Amino acid sequence: MALTIHCDIVSAEEEIFSGLVELLVAAGSEGDVGIGYGHAPLLTGLQPGPIQLKKQNGEEEIYYVSGGYLEVQPDSVTVLADTALRAGDMDEAAAAEAKREAEQALANLGDGMDYSKAAAQLAEAAAQLRTLRAIKKRTR
Repeated sequence: MALTIHCDIVSAEEEIFSGLVELLVAAGSEGDVGIGYGHAPLLTGLQPGPIQLKKQNGEEEIYYVSGGYLEVQPDSVTVLADTALRAGDMDEAAAAEAKREAEQALANLGDGMDYSKAAAQLAEAAAQLRTLRAIKKRTR
């Protein structure tokens, strides 16, 4: 049996996952980061994107986070997400529409338009689509 570490994924609304994992892969602020048993303590920001878990039984799961923080302690790893979604809670059509709207807002910037808000919405929608594609790729 592989060595494991306890993992919690929580958002402001609810706890999404709690259990033992062999590996967690996330999009950190400085690039992708993989966390397993024995990892050094770490605190990093998270970019919008997928969180991939390899659970104790070898099963793999993918979650989406819109950003937040990843904290690694000697006996646990915690994902504190702004928003966290399970695969079944994401809607590909809605994410594609949100991406299209954000792209359109960026293309039509005028007085009173907030570039940073439109860019953030575009990044979040694109990250949701990447997560959904990763899930589809794994289920094939």
